[in-house]
Amino acid sequence: MILSVFDVNGKSLENIDVDEAVFGINPHDAAEHQVLTAQLAARRSGTHSTKTRGEVRGSTRKLYGQKGRGMARAGSSRSPTRRGGGAAFGPKPRNYSQKVPKNIRRLAIRSALSRRVAEEKLTVISELGLQDVPSTKHVAGLLNNIGIDDSVLIVTGNPDLIARKSARNIDGVELIHADTLSVVQMRQSRNILLTVDAVRRCETLWGAPQSNQEQEKESTDA
Repeated sequence: MILSVFDVNGKSLENIDVDEAVFGINPHDAAEHQVLTAQLAARRSGTHSTKTRGEVRGSTRKLYGQKGRGMARAGSSRSPTRRGGGAAFGPKPRNYSQKVPKNIRRLAIRSALSRRVAEEKLTVISELGLQDVPSTKHVAGLLNNIGIDDSVLIVTGNPDLIARKSARNIDGVELIHADTLSVVQMRQSRNILLTVDAVRRCETLWGAPQSNQEQEKESTDA
């Protein structure tokens, strides 16, 4: 599969061959939805808590006799039906995390990347071209040259503090490195901008694992 590579001025430099198993599969909606739901659920703290009738303050004495009053039966003043009583089915602290098989997580990443390629919303650049000093103006100009005027997720091959400082003040722009790429981030941004290093890192992380025969062949050649 071939993708075009652009420079910081928005000019096409070359075409690179990328792994079709990562950038060219048919999008898998079910896998993306499962992983997206799990990642959003994992963000919940789950610290919500209410008091039951056994935890609220108050006496357990029966309010009045069972019969002869002409009123409905009543027990404790801590009953959920009474003002100041405990919650009947209120939330308690819980863990919202969901287990997702590793192969489904990998499939969801490949599906999300392939979806952006099919929609022509994934762009590859040679490098960000930043110097030793952060420059928000440089990143803004880079996006303008490439023609990205909407929300964008910039992905680098390795952690880059200077690049992150350069992009953090631009509205709708998020910068991460390939190892932390997630389905939630890709679905929240309308465009994805990858460096060539990020493309190769994605192929290493999410590409099809080598068979034992291929690994033995590489070790023999080495």
